Amino acid sequence: MDTTTIPLACVNGVALHQADELLDAETLRQRACTELLRQAAERAGLLAESADTGDAIEALLERELNVPEPGDEALRRHYEAHLGSHAQGEKLQLRHVLFAVTPGVDVQALRRHAEGVLLELRCAEPGSEAFARAAEAWSNCPSREAGGELGWLTREDCAPEFAREIFAADTAQAIGVLPRLVHSRFGLHVVEVRAREAGTVPAFDEVRGAVALALKQQAWVNALRQYLQVLAGEAELEGVSLQAAETPLVQ
Repeated sequence: MDTTTIPLACVNGVALHQADELLDAETLRQRACTELLRQAAERAGLLAESADTGDAIEALLERELNVPEPGDEALRRHYEAHLGSHAQGEKLQLRHVLFAVTPGVDVQALRRHAEGVLLELRCAEPGSEAFARAAEAWSNCPSREAGGELGWLTREDCAPEFAREIFAADTAQAIGVLPRLVHSRFGLHVVEVRAREAGTVPAFDEVRGAVALALKQQAWVNALRQYLQVLAGEAELEGVSLQAAETPLVQ
């Protein structure tokens, strides 16, 4: 009988998982961030006022995070730097090879494989059948049956994180296989842009509200990251590192 147990990860002595529960690093960081905030809300007396932990954490963040309203100059700078993200009606004709990230998959091995396929397809002769063959052989998307074809897509047709990468300013004129893997909630994509239809960029005043929301969200995330770093510095952490988290992962 195997009696091996997994060492517990804790925040100030509070376990983040069961003794027989094996978590990936991202999920463990997510739980640690949530527990740091829960404990801070408890110290602030907010849990006594709310039976719901999520409500207590929201009340804590409302009180602790200072997110100023962006000024007009900052809004205009952001608008000018991200003109492509405001384009309306832009369309791309795409095909892709999807390497799905599923439970239990070795992500590093999957990435190495995806990068190898990306390099192979970037070196393939234009007009060859290499991309279609790769999609049929490797893609975890139903489009594999059509050689990876996704057809014409707008931003609204895509998952937000996928749209941000394929419509990004540094790929705005690209035709062909994009030079890097595209990340989405579904996994890693090798993407080929087959054609483009340019959209129109609205005037600043038409999108001022959207620009302000984007800047405020960015400022909120930065403030939350800094607050979590303070809480982590004051806490006793066991079996979990928050240094590798690119953004706060809070449920």
